[in-house]
Amino acid sequence: MARAGGGPTITQVAEAAGVSRATVSRVLNGRPSVDPSIGVRVREAADRLQYRPNLTARYLSTGRTLTIALVIPDLGNPMFQTILRSLSRAAEADGYSVLVAEAPSPEREAAIARDARRRCDAVVLVSPRMDDLALDDLVEQISPVVLVNRRSAHPRIASVGIDYAAGMSQLVAHLAGFGHRDLLYVAGPPRSSANRERLRALNALADADPSLSLRSIHGGSSMADGYRVAEQVLDSGATAALAFNDLAAFGLLARLNEFGVDVPGDLSVTGFDGITLTRFAVPSLTTVAQEELDAGAVAWGLLRSRIEGSGSKDSDAEGSSAAESTRRVLLEPQILRGDSTGRVPPSRIPAASTRPARTAADAVALEDKPLGWVREGRDWTLMHGGVLLSAALTGASMAPVHSPRPHLHPVRSLAGHAMTVTNPVDHRHHFGVSLALPDVNGTTYWGGRTYVEGQGPTLLANQGRQESLAEELTENGRDLHAEVRWRTHDGSDVLLEHRRTGAFLLPEHRGWGLSWHSRLEADSGALHLNSPATRGRLGAGYGGLFWRLPTADETRILVEGGRGESIAHGSTSEFIVVSRRHGEDWTSLLLVQDEAIQGRIDPWFVRVMDYVGVGTSLAWSQQRDLPADDSLEVRVRAAVLDHLVSADEVAGIIAAMPA
Repeated sequence: MARAGGGPTITQVAEAAGVSRATVSRVLNGRPSVDPSIGVRVREAADRLQYRPNLTARYLSTGRTLTIALVIPDLGNPMFQTILRSLSRAAEADGYSVLVAEAPSPEREAAIARDARRRCDAVVLVSPRMDDLALDDLVEQISPVVLVNRRSAHPRIASVGIDYAAGMSQLVAHLAGFGHRDLLYVAGPPRSSANRERLRALNALADADPSLSLRSIHGGSSMADGYRVAEQVLDSGATAALAFNDLAAFGLLARLNEFGVDVPGDLSVTGFDGITLTRFAVPSLTTVAQEELDAGAVAWGLLRSRIEGSGSKDSDAEGSSAAESTRRVLLEPQILRGDSTGRVPPSRIPAASTRPARTAADAVALEDKPLGWVREGRDWTLMHGGVLLSAALTGASMAPVHSPRPHLHPVRSLAGHAMTVTNPVDHRHHFGVSLALPDVNGTTYWGGRTYVEGQGPTLLANQGRQESLAEELTENGRDLHAEVRWRTHDGSDVLLEHRRTGAFLLPEHRGWGLSWHSRLEADSGALHLNSPATRGRLGAGYGGLFWRLPTADETRILVEGGRGESIAHGSTSEFIVVSRRHGEDWTSLLLVQDEAIQGRIDPWFVRVMDYVGVGTSLAWSQQRDLPADDSLEVRVRAAVLDHLVSADEVAGIIAAMPA
């Protein structure tokens, strides 16, 4: 018999599937007692006939709506949206729909959850903020229920939790690896169970490690909250801020950017949750990921067993360890390393341990301290007597638009002054010291936009990447050899670089030095090197070994032909000196090109007014061509000094550098 509306009936579905009406009913009502292959046949027949059950009649006959309610505190929070998506997909596969209810205030949570339960078969309650007594009372009224991000004292209430202690432990270990000991927690809502658990975990970590200093300030869970407390974060003097969640971290990053704070150069920032947007933050956010844990699907698995009553009395008995393990699931998140965390700012390094040599005795003591590279995961750090002077980073975590590449950062003087900056606000694609070329066969290894004649700087999909294939340390521990493969944006090979980065001391000159030697081998075909200048932008011949420095109170430039940016820019001086004043202290960077090995002196690219950066230029005014299987040498030595270098001193410093 056809329906009044003329649609297909359950009898027609049964006939099409070759089963009884009762079997169709059991399948469409989600009963587990039907053979899976028959269930597939019934559902296919129902889809083919476009059969839709009469929900009112089904509810009257079975007492079920085949819907569940999801009650969450904030529909705008992407973390809760992730749980909704995961829950919906899992429930839909079993024939259930999900209704969503928002409980924006803790006072309304219980009433909203009770109302939702009257309309649905069960409830998933996410991050409830009510106190324990109110929660225990509520779950008795709305059962079957599963809690997410909260546990009930009631032994029969199922829950899905996140191991916040493990997540916080990973964040703190990550920051400690960068030398951070002064941490600030930007707390979430006071009534949030997740906030209390995260703070408890941080306090336990601080208690276990007396070298850690942990403070907290009231923040919140929204971007506006993070934005609001940025000044308090800066006033705290902490070197790293751990925000309650990713949204609060976004707001904090935005305000810090407005203040001109370099993240992570001046302050490291972390989030928690791992929402998709974290990789689009500037810089990309270091956080702890929950999305891949599929908490919504796990919650549905627990809830369905309670809806169907699949557990026996024995397995569900109070006190049963098996039942306890199936009722309470604890998921362990994993850290996602972004660009918002880095090493402790040099200004926070104790000066007493890094005083430069000032006497003959000091110079001898300086030379006696061990100097060498030490591996840290995929990266390397240059240590001198237990003090970090530099780090060689793979650059693997750099955003693709910046042309990921191995680079040196930080670089510090013996007195602890910063000599590099990375990902600065003015040029996000500048990363410490790197071999960066803006145009190699049409691919940029400089990052950012490409200069197009007639259009100007244009963002193209041509950002390449340099991948360090292998590194090897020489016996003396001071020379680091690396094989670096240069690839296009689509992964094609362009060239192979043989790189050697050496370190040495200059005790008589209160400094130390680096030797950078790269041999670019055209092993994949001929190479054509260009720059914006060769494309028509006058004076923009950048591209070679580029050194980006922090700003200072005063900056001076010295070359063989005289002083100043206008004289140095484009000159073919053997050397260039960049001296910077920080209050009453001076630092100097002396760069020297090796004409004997390179077979040439490349013009210097120099910027002081807009930002402080210097580098060699491999294509200053015309294209440089390299035939297939040929090679190009780049060798520059650098001296990092804790004083203002005069013209009379340059020759003596160069003579003291190893050949």
